[in-house]
Amino acid sequence: MVSGVAGQPQGDGAAQKGRFDVEVRPVAGAVVLVLSGELDHDTAEELRDALSDAVRAAPERIVVDCADLSFCDSTGLNLLLRARLAAREADSRLALSALRPPVARMFDITGAQAVFPVYAGLDEALADERPR
Repeated sequence: MVSGVAGQPQGDGAAQKGRFDVEVRPVAGAVVLVLSGELDHDTAEELRDALSDAVRAAPERIVVDCADLSFCDSTGLNLLLRARLAAREADSRLALSALRPPVARMFDITGAQAVFPVYAGLDEALADERPR
């Protein structure tokens, strides 16, 4: 891969997708989506697909684990907001866990943190027994 301005990699979209990953972990009564890397316009499709599948499965909870998510732009934020509404319509609850400071700042600045249940860690999110 060729380096471009300021040492940033350049290439096609497929090469850029290596910057982001979603691991889906079914857990009793929940689906956990473990995010890692940078979530932005170029990488959002993988999360969009995973969230759609999770909402269709209609578990009690969908937990988005952000412990390894290093960046989230407005595309990622909007995707999560739409998924929250879709989960509610499917009688499920979408929660976030382990927001790192750069990601938490994005949610805080936009006020989005107020509409999601946000937990310090995945275990806490899975242990919460609040109704849907």
